[in-house]
Amino acid sequence: MTIPRLTPQGVAEAQPVARHHLTEHTRRYHALWLDRFGAIQETEQDAPATPPFEAAHSAFVRGTLVSTPRGPLAVEDLLPGDKVLSVNNGPLAVHWIGSMTMHPDGAPGPTRKLTRIMADAFGINRPLSDLMTGPGARLLSRPRHLRDRLGSDHVLTPPHAMADGHGAVCITPRQPVTLYHLCLRRHAVICVNGLQAESYHPGTGLDRALDARQLRQFLSLFPHIRDLRDFGPLAHLRLPLDAPETLDLA
Repeated sequence: MTIPRLTPQGVAEAQPVARHHLTEHTRRYHALWLDRFGAIQETEQDAPATPPFEAAHSAFVRGTLVSTPRGPLAVEDLLPGDKVLSVNNGPLAVHWIGSMTMHPDGAPGPTRKLTRIMADAFGINRPLSDLMTGPGARLLSRPRHLRDRLGSDHVLTPPHAMADGHGAVCITPRQPVTLYHLCLRRHAVICVNGLQAESYHPGTGLDRALDARQLRQFLSLFPHIRDLRDFGPLAHLRLPLDAPETLDLA
């Protein structure tokens, strides 16, 4: 496995990647967001069906339980302005909720797979019940065999890298599946079905992965921000979404 280069702040720096071109397939993306007056707005638009765009909308399946001050709420029942419980920063308001539908007849590849983590796979109530994650998800893990190389005890890791064929398995859905992701006031770790997962953040280097036109289109999916810098800093070191190595969950 290639370990991401680290920035002085201790977060993964994006490696050079091929630019994604608009000649590729598109898909429909849906978003709910808060405008500057605090009102909920709704947008829907077609955009490239490429990893940078899909990752922003594909972390959790319908029915995933998100911990909030009011108790667990299904991700599809959350609205912008609702607060969720973060691990290190207390309750944080949801500013944006993105969603998309994954169809079984889509192009094959890792972005068409889900990861099912069985109840108690990583200990009692971890997760509380089966957790199904999409290609845009990352969970907080403790990769013991990489700790010295990464310089961190906790790393945000794509769930498919934890698949062992028993407690966590990769599956290809046979029916359409609706997926969601959440963007908070800041990048944070939240609890879903009893496991710790990240809120959405595009990471560093996206301006190098997309051309100017695509970057404008990407930012148009987030009407509540003006610039990539508005996402703020990353809360933890992250492994890339295509990380292939099996890791130990915290």
